[in-house]
Amino acid sequence: MMAALMAPAKILIADDSALMHKLMTALLPGIALVHAMDGSEALSRLAEHPDLSLMIVDLEMPTMNGLELIRRLETAGVLARVPVVVMTTEGREHDAVACLRAGAAAYLRKPFQHQELVDLVAALGAHGR
Repeated sequence: MMAALMAPAKILIADDSALMHKLMTALLPGIALVHAMDGSEALSRLAEHPDLSLMIVDLEMPTMNGLELIRRLETAGVLARVPVVVMTTEGREHDAVACLRAGAAAYLRKPFQHQELVDLVAALGAHGR
């Protein structure tokens, strides 16, 4: 019950897979989700939803990938108030290090366990940055 109370009010999901958007909707019921298909669209959605509590971003996306998005968010000062979780199927260690050094709060490898996602969302929503 406590975790549900501390969950972020609104999460942006940036992923070029429509299936991943459907999966996130199913895995995070009761949380308002904002959807973007790439990093550029994520920046637009962020401007439309300044009250975001968390962003979950795929590393590999067209137009603007997750690492570039994180770098832009850091430059704009967004990461100070909105933590970012990077997801990827790649799982290369240097990708994780690059994302964390750029300012990501966490790195999640696909496929992930439902509880792993829920716990991460609750922890970042409860504690912020």
